[in-house]
This record gives sequence, structure tokens and C-alpha cells, in this order.
Amino acid sequence: MDIRYLNNFLKVVALGSMSEAARQLDLSPAAVAQQMRALERELGVSLLMRQGRSLRPTAAGQRLVERGSMLVQDAEALRDWVATDEEEGELRLGTVNTALHGFMPDILQAFTERHPHVRIALRIGITPALYSALVQSELDVALCLKLSFDLPKTVCWTPLRQEPLVVLAHARDAGRDPLELLRNAPLVRYDRQLAGGRLAQRYLQAQGIRPHERLELNSIMAIALLVERGLGVGLVPDIGQGLAGQNLCKLAVPPVAGDADGLAPPPRELGLLWRSPSQRGRWVRTLLQCAQAAVQVP
Repeated sequence: MDIRYLNNFLKVVALGSMSEAARQLDLSPAAVAQQMRALERELGVSLLMRQGRSLRPTAAGQRLVERGSMLVQDAEALRDWVATDEEEGELRLGTVNTALHGFMPDILQAFTERHPHVRIALRIGITPALYSALVQSELDVALCLKLSFDLPKTVCWTPLRQEPLVVLAHARDAGRDPLELLRNAPLVRYDRQLAGGRLAQRYLQAQGIRPHERLELNSIMAIALLVERGLGVGLVPDIGQGLAGQNLCKLAVPPVAGDADGLAPPPRELGLLWRSPSQRGRWVRTLLQCAQAAVQVP
């Protein structure tokens, strides 16, 4: 069995589309279709079926997905073992965008000091996309948000930091009530399609606040810049040192009224996700140590 065909089959299943898989693999749809037929002939079973506009695995295809992912990972690990020197090679690292403006530069600096000959291929994306790339063996490790479902045994998670909601305001409003600001000042809203934006929306609803929306965008750093310009206030996860403008202040959000425990809304959790086993495991462990040291720095 050609391991490349198996990898491409997993890509088709993950995307539910042969044409989209072909685009991401830089192949023609006809070439991918030919590979899928070759797999089916070799295994003697039908692997894919059409359901509406999407492709879904048959029962046999689903069994191949379950074992195939491990086979692809093992083949990749074997390739690395044979071809890569222990102190040289490439670590494929995924990260959410907010970490780049926070402690990711500290992590990368510490890692490269310990492994100066290891090249880091950095991919930026949202957590679901990073997780998908990880399980498809396109990434070795990802700095991302905690997922809401149970992870397979081949994927490990270590939490690093919690990021509670804060109200971003201009420095001149540092002494004002954060709830009063959210009720009356224009809101530069964090994108509700993202986890942090949904967290902010749930908090506003729990407080009974219908904000005066001015803008909605998917960058916390851009929100901070607009707040500094006096265009409104923001309600975002606290990403740390990335939110440190001269004319910017962060106000802690109070608990929801009537909450018996008197607790503020739950923070979003950031951590490290990686595949195990992996021949890049030693580098991943170093990266984890560097990350844990970075988040402990005040």
C-alpha cells in the first residue's frame, strides 16, 4: 500500500471533498480520484460514498481511517528516524495568532538557544484547523485553545495559561465601572465565530447588556489599537504582555449578578497539543519546557 495514497485518503475524509483535498495537496482532482480507486482495488472494498455534496467514508473506510492515521504517523516517524540527525531537522509548529503577540517570541527564543540547528516551520491558524493539521500529521505540535471534546490516545495536551475576560479601555477611563463602559461606550467586538468572541457574548448576555456595536473583527491586537484611538471599548481574553499600550488599560470583569458562587466567567485556556509517539518528541518536550518557563515570567 502506498502510504501517500493513504495520507491523501485521510485528507479527503477530513475535508469531505476530493476537489478541496486535491487543491490542498497541489494535485489534480483526477489524480486524487485515481489514487482512491487504487486503494479500493488493493483492499477490495468501497471506501467512500457520497452524502449530499460531501464525501463520507463507508464502514470499511471508517475502519481504515481509525488504523490509517496511526500507520501514516508511524511511517513519518520512521522516515524521520532514518533521514534526520538528532540535532538537525524541522519542527512543524502551529499557533493561534494571539500567542504571537504574547509569549510565543519568548518560547521561540529559548527553544532556538537549546536547539540552534532545528528549523521551525510555523503555521498560524484557529484551534480547530490546527488540531485537524496535527491529527493529519501536518504538524508536530500546536499552541492552541483547549478543545471541547475528548482527545484520542495519540494526542496529548498540557495546559499552560488561563486568559480571563477583560474590558479594554482607554487609559483615561481606568477608574470607571467596566459594566458601565460596556453598557454605554461603543463596543469594538471580538469576532463571535471565535471561542473568545463567543465567551464575551455569553458574558454580555448573562449581564443583560446589549452593547452599542461599532465594529466586529477577529484580531485582539487590532481591537486594542482601535481602543487606544478612542473608538470604543473591547471585551476580550487577556493575552498578557501583548495588551500593554501606553494609552490602554485592562479592567477585570465582575461576576455575573446573582451567581451563587460569585465567580467571574470562566477563562479560556491555552496549552500545548502534540502527537505521541513522535520522533520529534524530544524537541516537543523542550518546547513544552520553554513554554512553561515563559508563562511563569510575570
